[in-house]
Amino acid sequence: MATETGGEVRMQPTLGLTGVTINAMALIAPGAFLWTTYQIQAVPSSAMNMWFSVFIATAIAMLTAIAYATLARRYPEAGPGSSYYFAEAAVLQQEEHRHFKFARLSKFIVGWASHLYYWIYPGVMVAFMGLVITYIIQTFVPSFGAPWQEVLVCLVFALIVGAIAYIGVTGATLANIIINAIQIIALVSFSILAIVYRIQHPELHYMHPNPLSVVLPHDLGGLIFQSTIAILLVVGFESATALAAEAKNPARDIPRGVILSLVIQAVIFYFLEYFAANFLINDGYKNAGGSGFAAANSSVAPIGDLARIIGDSLLGGNGLAYAMMLAASVVVALLGTSLSCLNTGVRVTYAMGKDTELPVVFGFLHGRFRTPHVGVIVLTIISALVGSYGVLNVNNLTQVTLISNIGTFLLYGMTCLICLIAFRGVPGRSIFSTIVAPVLGALMNILMLVGVLYYAITAGGASQLNTIIAALFAVAWLVIGFGYLYIRKLVTGKPILYPEDHKEKLGLKVGAGSGVLSGESS
Repeated sequence: MATETGGEVRMQPTLGLTGVTINAMALIAPGAFLWTTYQIQAVPSSAMNMWFSVFIATAIAMLTAIAYATLARRYPEAGPGSSYYFAEAAVLQQEEHRHFKFARLSKFIVGWASHLYYWIYPGVMVAFMGLVITYIIQTFVPSFGAPWQEVLVCLVFALIVGAIAYIGVTGATLANIIINAIQIIALVSFSILAIVYRIQHPELHYMHPNPLSVVLPHDLGGLIFQSTIAILLVVGFESATALAAEAKNPARDIPRGVILSLVIQAVIFYFLEYFAANFLINDGYKNAGGSGFAAANSSVAPIGDLARIIGDSLLGGNGLAYAMMLAASVVVALLGTSLSCLNTGVRVTYAMGKDTELPVVFGFLHGRFRTPHVGVIVLTIISALVGSYGVLNVNNLTQVTLISNIGTFLLYGMTCLICLIAFRGVPGRSIFSTIVAPVLGALMNILMLVGVLYYAITAGGASQLNTIIAALFAVAWLVIGFGYLYIRKLVTGKPILYPEDHKEKLGLKVGAGSGVLSGESS
């Protein structure tokens, strides 16, 4: 039965630390991204830097995660709003009107920009799913893979993810526990077998002559290029902050869940799997594109190829069966990633709808499941459309991925800046978590965004065109947002900048030393 307060259906707190952490872990999903991104990471000119780039990406993500955790601890009442709520709370607590008048504008910019990430990223995962399913089926039915067949896979997958999200986060948590267990078992098995294979085949020529070569950087240019890809592997930890309304103890469990999810998935499993995959690769792995990293770069599923090699050698000639089992675990991991991102995205949309910054229909909850069902339906449709577009060819997939990446870096960078504002003048604040980490996090996210765009544009050809299309879409999205905000001002008379007596009207007592907003801020 839905929880009601004054006739209003509200989200019910059901999640402990495990539930919060598991949902964030599903979005990071190392089992999905090793398979889907290793091909583009295996560019021969820079691939030797792959492991260290993952280390750098994790360090950048950890700085951002610290900012998120610090904000979540300061504002446990944020509910599903995450950075959207943090933006208003941090600015509104400023004492002078010349500062706090920007509170509404700040929260809208953060919330609207975050939709570039949260509304596009699930569609990217849907497209990845279409490609993985096509790979699996083509292994047995080579004729499979017509555009309509790939689109059909995307539509069915989006519907499944949307159905799970519709019934609520409790069901999603159970699904994510199973999903994480499956992909972790698959990752550990692949990593162990890859290391054993190398030990048993010393006669082969390996790309990395020793373990130290795997973990050390080899050249600055290659490291920067690899890092712009690797940073995309570790996004998702912030999804825990959108579950504050469903957490039993948000002040304690949300900050812990943010950090724990990143440590478990990135520091443990990403580090392990990327070490093993790079420790394994050798010139015995060949195809029409060449050998070693060149072969991996030209293959549609290099991890699948490597799994077949080690499976044939170590598992009694059952390489194909092992590769299919690994591919199945990737399918499961992509399900968890898509589900977690959709759950996060619709909750931010719900917060904006409830706040009337988006159409109020987005602020409704389902009477039985207590989920933002309107947002789930809309985002499921968007995910199906984006995925169906992205699966058709690599250029389409690159465009939607870049749009999502732009949204991610904008959101992360702005959240780090929000952390600085939130703790401005607060006595006894931690210098590292409120100044050092947010400053470094904001700087590195901006540099990574510039790096992604720079390398894509300077590459020329299709890559340049795809980047321009993605950048124009992102700019258009922001312009539409400002236009929507201005039209609402004309229609409703609600000012974009808060008047000088705004806090007094709401009965708020907020200043640099306060921690919680004592009233409705919208």
